[in-house]
Amino acid sequence: MSEEAVISRNFIEQEIDKDLAEGRYSDIMTRFPPEPNGYLHIGHAKSILLNYGLAKEYNGVFNLRFDDTNPTKEDTEFVDAIRKDVEWLCGGVNIDNVYFASDYFDKMYEGAVKLIKKGKAYVDDLSADEIREYRGTLTEPGKNSPYRDRSIEENLELFEKMRSGECEDGSRVLRAKIDMASPNINMRDPVIYRVAHIAHHNTGDKWCIYPMYDFAHPIEDAVEGISHSICTLEFEDHRPLYDWVVRELEFDVPPRQIEFAKMFVKNVVTGKRYIKKLVEDGVVDGWDDPRLVTIAALRRRGYTPASIKMLMEMVGVSKANSTIDYAMLEYCIREDLKLSRPRMMAVLDPVKVIIDNYPEDQIEYMDVPNNQENPEMGTRKVPFGRELYIDRDDFMIEPPKKYFRLYPGNEVRLMSAYFVKCESYKTDDAGNVTEIHCTYDPETRSGSGFTGRKVKGTIHWVAAKTAVDADVYLYENLIDEEKGVYNEDGSMNINPNSRTELKNCKLEPALKDAKPGDKFQFLRKGYFCVDINSNDSDRPVFNRIVSQKSSYKPEVK
Repeated sequence: MSEEAVISRNFIEQEIDKDLAEGRYSDIMTRFPPEPNGYLHIGHAKSILLNYGLAKEYNGVFNLRFDDTNPTKEDTEFVDAIRKDVEWLCGGVNIDNVYFASDYFDKMYEGAVKLIKKGKAYVDDLSADEIREYRGTLTEPGKNSPYRDRSIEENLELFEKMRSGECEDGSRVLRAKIDMASPNINMRDPVIYRVAHIAHHNTGDKWCIYPMYDFAHPIEDAVEGISHSICTLEFEDHRPLYDWVVRELEFDVPPRQIEFAKMFVKNVVTGKRYIKKLVEDGVVDGWDDPRLVTIAALRRRGYTPASIKMLMEMVGVSKANSTIDYAMLEYCIREDLKLSRPRMMAVLDPVKVIIDNYPEDQIEYMDVPNNQENPEMGTRKVPFGRELYIDRDDFMIEPPKKYFRLYPGNEVRLMSAYFVKCESYKTDDAGNVTEIHCTYDPETRSGSGFTGRKVKGTIHWVAAKTAVDADVYLYENLIDEEKGVYNEDGSMNINPNSRTELKNCKLEPALKDAKPGDKFQFLRKGYFCVDINSNDSDRPVFNRIVSQKSSYKPEVK
């Protein structure tokens, strides 16, 4: 391996290399373990791609496992959505290794009984508030529960009563017996089972006791044969408990936990409870509303797995949490699409142009490049006629200096077509321009080699007779988190311009056959995607993925 390759490897890869070299593991297996209590967001993408990428890099195995140990918040809707997100983000592969923590409830129960028999767990009758009080603080040790020294026989009997449904919710818990004076609060006899008479989405009414996450998670990893439990930094203080569980339960090849830093994104809502409130209050149309940064919302808006992977590679893997600007993600999608997507003509705020000296019934077809930066994409034929649409902001009655688009007496080029000169215009009673009348010079057709004169402005257009009507949605940040998610009155700080709906936009006819999910660049307007729910509408609906220009400039190394 070259020196350059060694330097480029992140610290997790270096640790895995060391484990393999020392014979600690012979095969690599990773997992992504989401809780099915909401949709995944952009922050989860880093963990998904990291764990999947490591398994692929080492020719190992990747598991998707749902940590469904809290039935009060879980739902099969979230299970289905998460699986779809993970498979999409991993390049459209079918994840065959899909498991649930609830698959191992029997093994977890057996593990709890084993700890009791070893004198390493006990049933506690303290209330939740009393347990917190007994636990101590960061500067003061905890104190033993009065129930800590129950006999093994009594603990087994009481735990069986918890299991059989004889105990009320909150009346008893099972705790690990570790060290109430430990400097790590997580090791002060943590609760590992609680009573909860709640039906589970996967196991129904079979159980009325459920394991706590910190007890369940290491068992899940060990049972599946996970070699490296790659998780975020907030679990670093939980690692001693993770190691304690797999050690006391005597697994032959215990997994190893390694922590990495989270990625935070400025000015977006990622907290599940915030997103859930937005959904429940009807502020957004659902968990996949394109104004959100759930993975489902990013997919619907038009982001690609490649663009999200590019972002994660730019952020890198480290031990220091990072906060990035949303503009970095926008930069990545532009980079992914700019050479692969056709550049189409779309008029989002149309005003009609009539070329008075153009033959009234004539239609001709102009050769238009599909992507000026990628000649290999070829050209297409675009119809041109006497009546056209242009964007309203491409015409001004009284233009400022250095305005090179259309205005009375000025001549511009219609992109890939002719020079036209504005001769007159009409307005309605409110002063809004309703028609622009022009003349054209037939000698100036694009590609004809005309060199008689030059014009400074070029604008795009759509022929009126063949235009496709469409609705277009433009998006901005939903909430400015720098100002706070909530206002002083408790309401959420919603940006009133987070979504702008443009009706009756005019698109060139080639876009008529665009299918949900198809992506294009609209000239001078940005990148757009056919909404995946567009089939439910009587006309196509396009979401703007990102605007044309970027505010982010990558560092040049």
